[in-house]
Amino acid sequence: MKQNYRENDALSHLQDRMGYHFHNPELLKEAMTHSSYAHEYKGYHPVSCNERLEFLGDSVVSLITSNHIYTKFPKEAEGSLSRLRALVVRDTALADYARSLQIGKVLLLGRGEDTAEGRDKKSTLENAFEALVGAIFLDGGYTAAEAFMLPFIRDKVEAALSMGETRDYKTILQQIIQQAPGDHLEYILVSQYGPDHDKTYEMEARLNSNVIGRGKGRSKKQAEQSAAADALHWFGNPKLHEKT
Repeated sequence: MKQNYRENDALSHLQDRMGYHFHNPELLKEAMTHSSYAHEYKGYHPVSCNERLEFLGDSVVSLITSNHIYTKFPKEAEGSLSRLRALVVRDTALADYARSLQIGKVLLLGRGEDTAEGRDKKSTLENAFEALVGAIFLDGGYTAAEAFMLPFIRDKVEAALSMGETRDYKTILQQIIQQAPGDHLEYILVSQYGPDHDKTYEMEARLNSNVIGRGKGRSKKQAEQSAAADALHWFGNPKLHEKT
Protein backbone atom coordinates (compact mmCIF):
# COMPACT_ATOMS: atom_id res chain seq x y z
CA MET A 1 0.00 0.00 0.00
CA LYS A 2 2.83 2.40 0.82
CA GLN A 3 4.30 1.70 -2.59
CA ASN A 4 0.97 2.65 -4.22
CA TYR A 5 0.98 5.94 -2.32
CA ARG A 6 4.50 6.65 -3.54
CA GLU A 7 3.57 5.71 -7.09
CA ASN A 8 0.50 7.93 -7.06
CA ASP A 9 2.49 10.84 -5.64
CA ALA A 10 5.21 10.43 -8.30
CA LEU A 11 2.62 10.25 -11.09
CA SER A 12 0.91 13.35 -9.73
CA HIS A 13 4.19 15.29 -9.83
CA LEU A 14 4.81 14.04 -13.37
CA GLN A 15 1.44 15.43 -14.46
CA ASP A 16 2.36 18.78 -12.92
CA ARG A 17 5.59 18.83 -14.93
CA MET A 18 3.69 17.84 -18.07
CA GLY A 19 1.04 20.49 -17.65
CA TYR A 20 -1.61 17.85 -18.34
CA HIS A 21 -3.73 15.92 -15.83
CA PHE A 22 -5.35 12.67 -16.87
CA HIS A 23 -9.07 12.04 -16.69
CA ASN A 24 -8.14 8.35 -16.53
CA PRO A 25 -4.97 8.01 -14.41
CA GLU A 26 -4.72 4.31 -15.26
CA LEU A 27 -3.60 5.29 -18.77
CA LEU A 28 -0.69 7.23 -17.31
CA LYS A 29 0.29 4.33 -15.07
CA GLU A 30 0.21 1.97 -18.06
CA ALA A 31 2.40 4.38 -20.06
CA MET A 32 4.98 4.32 -17.27
CA THR A 33 4.98 0.52 -16.89
CA HIS A 34 7.94 -1.23 -18.51
CA SER A 35 7.54 -4.77 -19.78
CA SER A 36 10.06 -6.01 -17.18
CA TYR A 37 7.76 -4.84 -14.38
CA ALA A 38 4.67 -6.36 -15.99
CA HIS A 39 6.42 -9.73 -16.39
CA GLU A 40 7.79 -9.69 -12.85
CA TYR A 41 4.45 -8.97 -11.17
CA LYS A 42 2.03 -10.79 -13.47
CA GLY A 43 1.77 -13.62 -10.95
CA TYR A 44 0.52 -11.23 -8.25
CA HIS A 45 -1.90 -9.05 -10.16
CA PRO A 46 -2.60 -8.30 -13.86
CA VAL A 47 -0.35 -5.53 -15.15
CA SER A 48 -0.33 -4.02 -18.64
CA CYS A 49 2.99 -2.75 -19.97
CA ASN A 50 3.37 0.30 -22.19
CA GLU A 51 4.17 -1.44 -25.48
CA ARG A 52 0.72 -1.01 -27.03
CA LEU A 53 0.60 2.67 -26.03
CA GLU A 54 4.11 3.07 -27.46
CA PHE A 55 2.87 1.67 -30.78
CA LEU A 56 0.06 4.22 -30.85
CA GLY A 57 2.19 7.10 -29.60
CA ASP A 58 4.81 6.57 -32.30
CA SER A 59 2.21 7.38 -34.97
CA VAL A 60 0.72 10.29 -33.00
CA VAL A 61 4.15 11.90 -32.50
CA SER A 62 4.91 11.58 -36.20
CA LEU A 63 1.54 13.02 -37.25
CA ILE A 64 1.74 16.03 -34.92
CA THR A 65 5.31 16.75 -35.98
CA SER A 66 4.51 16.38 -39.69
CA ASN A 67 1.49 18.66 -39.41
CA HIS A 68 3.47 21.34 -37.59
CA ILE A 69 6.45 21.51 -39.94
CA TYR A 70 4.23 21.16 -43.04
CA THR A 71 2.33 24.27 -41.91
CA LYS A 72 5.37 26.20 -40.69
CA PHE A 73 7.46 25.69 -43.84
CA PRO A 74 4.99 25.93 -46.77
CA LYS A 75 7.68 26.39 -49.44
CA GLU A 76 9.90 23.47 -48.49
CA ALA A 77 10.19 20.29 -50.54
CA GLU A 78 9.40 16.86 -49.15
CA GLY A 79 13.07 15.98 -48.64
CA SER A 80 13.77 18.94 -46.36
CA LEU A 81 10.59 18.32 -44.36
CA SER A 82 11.48 14.64 -43.93
CA ARG A 83 14.96 15.46 -42.64
CA LEU A 84 13.57 17.98 -40.18
CA ARG A 85 10.92 15.55 -38.94
CA ALA A 86 13.58 12.88 -38.47
CA LEU A 87 15.57 15.22 -36.22
CA VAL A 88 12.50 15.93 -34.09
CA VAL A 89 11.32 12.33 -33.65
CA ARG A 90 14.61 10.38 -33.63
CA ASP A 91 15.34 8.21 -30.61
CA THR A 92 17.86 10.55 -28.97
CA ALA A 93 15.44 13.48 -29.21
CA LEU A 94 12.56 11.52 -27.67
CA ALA A 95 14.83 10.31 -24.87
CA ASP A 96 15.85 13.92 -24.20
CA TYR A 97 12.19 14.97 -24.00
CA ALA A 98 11.63 12.17 -21.47
CA ARG A 99 14.63 13.27 -19.40
CA SER A 100 13.35 16.85 -19.30
CA LEU A 101 10.18 15.50 -17.66
CA GLN A 102 12.19 13.24 -15.31
CA ILE A 103 10.25 10.24 -16.59
CA GLY A 104 13.02 7.91 -15.49
CA LYS A 105 12.18 8.58 -11.85
CA VAL A 106 8.57 7.50 -12.38
CA LEU A 107 9.02 4.38 -14.50
CA LEU A 108 7.85 1.07 -13.09
CA LEU A 109 10.71 -1.33 -13.80
CA GLY A 110 11.50 -4.89 -12.88
CA ARG A 111 14.24 -5.28 -10.30
CA GLY A 112 16.79 -6.50 -12.84
CA GLU A 113 16.12 -3.66 -15.26
CA ASP A 114 16.24 -1.14 -12.42
CA THR A 115 19.62 -2.30 -11.16
CA ALA A 116 20.94 -2.27 -14.76
CA GLU A 117 20.41 1.51 -14.89
CA GLY A 118 17.27 1.10 -16.97
CA ARG A 119 15.88 4.41 -15.77
CA ASP A 120 18.30 6.30 -18.02
CA LYS A 121 18.44 3.85 -20.93
CA LYS A 122 17.79 5.69 -24.19
CA SER A 123 15.48 3.06 -25.69
CA THR A 124 13.44 2.77 -22.48
CA LEU A 125 12.97 6.54 -22.20
CA GLU A 126 12.14 6.88 -25.90
CA ASN A 127 9.49 4.17 -25.65
CA ALA A 128 8.04 5.64 -22.46
CA PHE A 129 7.71 9.07 -24.04
CA GLU A 130 5.89 7.65 -27.05
CA ALA A 131 3.64 5.67 -24.72
CA LEU A 132 2.92 8.85 -22.79
CA VAL A 133 1.85 10.67 -25.95
CA GLY A 134 -0.33 7.69 -26.87
CA ALA A 135 -1.94 7.80 -23.43
CA ILE A 136 -2.65 11.54 -23.72
CA PHE A 137 -4.17 10.96 -27.16
CA LEU A 138 -6.55 8.34 -25.76
CA ASP A 139 -7.34 10.44 -22.70
CA GLY A 140 -7.81 13.88 -24.26
CA GLY A 141 -7.75 13.44 -28.02
CA TYR A 142 -5.52 14.94 -30.72
CA THR A 143 -5.81 18.50 -29.38
CA ALA A 144 -4.44 17.52 -25.97
CA ALA A 145 -1.60 15.46 -27.48
CA GLU A 146 -0.70 18.31 -29.83
CA ALA A 147 -0.65 20.89 -27.02
CA PHE A 148 1.69 18.61 -25.05
CA MET A 149 4.02 17.92 -28.00
CA LEU A 150 4.32 21.36 -29.59
CA PRO A 151 6.76 22.90 -27.06
CA PHE A 152 9.17 20.00 -27.64
CA ILE A 153 8.79 20.25 -31.42
CA ARG A 154 9.31 24.01 -31.52
CA ASP A 155 12.42 23.86 -29.34
CA LYS A 156 13.93 21.05 -31.43
CA VAL A 157 13.12 22.78 -34.73
CA GLU A 158 14.72 26.01 -33.51
CA ALA A 159 17.81 24.13 -32.35
CA ALA A 160 18.03 22.24 -35.65
CA LEU A 161 17.81 25.46 -37.64
CA SER A 162 20.52 27.11 -35.55
CA MET A 163 22.76 24.03 -35.94
CA GLY A 164 22.22 23.84 -39.69
CA GLU A 165 20.88 20.28 -39.47
CA THR A 166 17.79 20.69 -41.62
CA ARG A 167 19.22 20.48 -45.13
CA ASP A 168 21.39 17.97 -46.97
CA TYR A 169 24.20 20.48 -47.35
CA LYS A 170 26.65 17.86 -48.61
CA THR A 171 24.48 17.10 -51.64
CA ILE A 172 23.90 20.80 -52.34
CA LEU A 173 27.64 21.51 -52.14
CA GLN A 174 28.50 18.51 -54.31
CA GLN A 175 26.07 19.67 -56.99
CA ILE A 176 27.76 23.07 -57.06
CA ILE A 177 31.28 21.60 -57.18
CA GLN A 178 30.33 19.27 -60.04
CA GLN A 179 29.67 22.29 -62.25
CA ALA A 180 33.45 22.72 -62.50
CA PRO A 181 34.90 19.55 -64.07
CA GLY A 182 38.08 18.33 -62.40
CA ASP A 183 37.41 19.81 -58.97
CA HIS A 184 37.68 17.33 -56.09
CA LEU A 185 35.74 17.66 -52.81
CA GLU A 186 36.56 15.60 -49.72
CA TYR A 187 35.87 15.62 -45.98
CA ILE A 188 38.73 15.13 -43.54
CA LEU A 189 38.43 14.32 -39.84
CA VAL A 190 40.80 16.68 -38.05
CA SER A 191 39.84 16.14 -34.41
CA GLN A 192 37.64 14.13 -32.04
CA TYR A 193 37.28 14.50 -28.31
CA GLY A 194 35.05 13.63 -25.37
CA PRO A 195 33.94 10.33 -23.79
CA ASP A 196 32.75 7.49 -26.03
CA HIS A 197 29.08 8.15 -25.25
CA ASP A 198 29.35 11.89 -25.98
CA LYS A 199 32.06 12.47 -28.57
CA THR A 200 32.45 15.62 -30.66
CA TYR A 201 33.93 15.38 -34.15
CA GLU A 202 35.55 18.18 -36.17
CA MET A 203 35.66 17.90 -39.97
CA GLU A 204 37.05 20.02 -42.78
CA ALA A 205 35.57 20.28 -46.27
CA ARG A 206 38.45 20.51 -48.73
CA LEU A 207 38.25 21.51 -52.37
CA ASN A 208 41.37 20.46 -54.28
CA SER A 209 43.15 20.17 -50.89
CA ASN A 210 42.09 23.71 -49.89
CA VAL A 211 39.97 24.09 -46.76
CA ILE A 212 36.65 25.74 -47.67
CA GLY A 213 34.61 24.82 -44.60
CA ARG A 214 34.84 23.55 -41.04
CA GLY A 215 32.21 21.98 -38.81
CA LYS A 216 31.55 20.07 -35.59
CA GLY A 217 28.99 17.43 -34.67
CA ARG A 218 28.09 14.56 -32.39
CA SER A 219 28.71 12.17 -35.30
CA LYS A 220 31.03 12.25 -38.30
CA LYS A 221 28.05 12.64 -40.64
CA GLN A 222 26.73 15.58 -38.63
CA ALA A 223 30.18 17.20 -38.65
CA GLU A 224 30.42 16.73 -42.42
CA GLN A 225 27.03 18.40 -42.88
CA SER A 226 28.18 21.29 -40.70
CA ALA A 227 31.40 21.65 -42.70
CA ALA A 228 29.44 21.61 -45.97
CA ALA A 229 27.06 24.27 -44.62
CA ASP A 230 30.05 26.42 -43.70
CA ALA A 231 31.52 25.94 -47.17
CA LEU A 232 28.25 27.01 -48.78
CA HIS A 233 28.76 30.51 -47.42
CA TRP A 234 31.13 30.88 -50.38
CA PHE A 235 28.18 30.27 -52.70
CA GLY A 236 25.19 31.53 -50.67
CA ASN A 237 23.82 29.38 -47.85
CA PRO A 238 20.21 28.15 -48.38
CA LYS A 239 17.77 28.29 -45.46
CA LEU A 240 14.37 26.85 -44.75
CA HIS A 241 11.47 29.04 -45.83
CA GLU A 242 9.28 29.66 -42.80
CA LYS A 243 5.70 30.85 -42.93
CA THR A 244 5.57 34.48 -41.84
